[in-house]
Amino acid sequence: MNDAHEASWLGPFRQPIKMAVALVAILWALHLLRIFHILPYSPVDWGLYPRRIFGLKGILTAPLAHSDWKHLISNSVPLLAMVTVIWAFFKRVAWQSFLMIYLFTGIAVWLFARSVFHIGASGVVYGLVSFVFWSGVFRRSLKSIVLSLIVIVVYTPMFAGILPNQEGISWESHLIGGVVGILVAWWFKRDLEPEEIEEPYEQDEKTLFLRPDTFRMTRTERAQQERLDEEEQ
Repeated sequence: MNDAHEASWLGPFRQPIKMAVALVAILWALHLLRIFHILPYSPVDWGLYPRRIFGLKGILTAPLAHSDWKHLISNSVPLLAMVTVIWAFFKRVAWQSFLMIYLFTGIAVWLFARSVFHIGASGVVYGLVSFVFWSGVFRRSLKSIVLSLIVIVVYTPMFAGILPNQEGISWESHLIGGVVGILVAWWFKRDLEPEEIEEPYEQDEKTLFLRPDTFRMTRTERAQQERLDEEEQ
């Protein structure tokens, strides 16, 4: 009985969790390969360097490279959570939103960030967190609003990461990722999931205090309608 209940509860999350674990596993595998000199690379090799042709490759490779274990772990935990949330609750736009956040964050960092090497998945993480939060603002469905509130509670400390002049931190990636997340959430605001689409509420007009179209009618139209209603009675 408990196994069946657990299976039914985990059902919607099973595939998203696999997706999140696979993505984070790629980051860890690349980091291990670098440590053991099987695939040696450095920020110069994989990093994103703004406004230089040789830095363009970093749009694709920079989120995959991390400087040390602390850097990798700090990005792995929120990445696991956010990828799971997006693939579980935003299935219709999961792939599109993730790729847009990944690519557009890198492009914008290349265009506008400081002239230093930028590495790590933190810009993507900020984009995903921003996407989930602002989807609640734009979609206004109960599910998305609840997710937004959870994001506020859990990820409020991340707001400090967008403050400028933090040594050793690509605050531009954080800020730009957050802005890209807002834009992507707005772009997909009408691509609602089936459970977000509210069924029309049907009720006998005679039991309503006001007609359904009351606030769509002008004052003259309402007065005419009231006279017609009185004549019918």
